[in-house]
Amino acid sequence: MRGLRLVVVAALAAFCFTVTAPKASAQVAVSVGVEPECPYGYYDAAPYGCAPSGYYGPEWFTGGVFVGAGPWFHGSDNFRGNVNNRFHPEHGYKGPMPNRGEKAEPSKRVDAAHFKGNEERDGRGHATGGKK
Repeated sequence: MRGLRLVVVAALAAFCFTVTAPKASAQVAVSVGVEPECPYGYYDAAPYGCAPSGYYGPEWFTGGVFVGAGPWFHGSDNFRGNVNNRFHPEHGYKGPMPNRGEKAEPSKRVDAAHFKGNEERDGRGHATGGKK
């Protein structure tokens, strides 16, 4: 009888703890930041800062407007574009950077005939070969 009483008390205690326990609700939050406004495009590696004129080749632009890199780029899987990574801070560039929200200067538009890229990239942060 004593064993049955212990089982009943233990079951009652477990029931009370279960009833009073706070309910856990699963929360899933996805946060995608707003695309920064960079006049000549974005570096294709986090933190996706603004790249200066001359970093991206002409294939990254349509009608003088930058068409993509970083997490906002949703181009075709086979997209490849040339960059001049000497304009990347991780490669030692310390020159002027455009600020977010600035407008592109017409005099600094990419000149397709004179662009000197040194790397081919896919718009998702991966070097894909090409010029070295």
